Amino acid sequence: MSDLIYLATPFTDKDPAVMERRFQVVNRVASKLMSDGIHVFSPISHCYPIALEGGLPKGWEFWEAYDRVMLKACTRLIVLMQDGWKESVGVNNEIKIANELGIPVEYMSPITQIIYSDFYKDHMDD
Repeated sequence: MSDLIYLATPFTDKDPAVMERRFQVVNRVASKLMSDGIHVFSPISHCYPIALEGGLPKGWEFWEAYDRVMLKACTRLIVLMQDGWKESVGVNNEIKIANELGIPVEYMSPITQIIYSDFYKDHMDD
């Protein structure tokens, strides 16, 4: 069975433009990881479009049970350190659940991941 990585990032904000930017960044990072052969579950990438279509709540209270089930299926939690990650209710709870489950937690800079991945791909044949 392949490893499944849970990619956590802050999302909810009073400014819709901030939420859209966070959504775009996590999608870009998830895409880079997937192109490197890493299986990723990104709750924002995977669930936000569903939430929009179905008019579902955005808050942690609604998503906690779902995210807990998904975390149990994962072997690692990566926290994408977008602005607001330290204050994010969701991210802090995802870290807490991962710790309860004994799942390793890693931290990733979104800029580093995007730049490194692009550089690596551009120079693979050198």
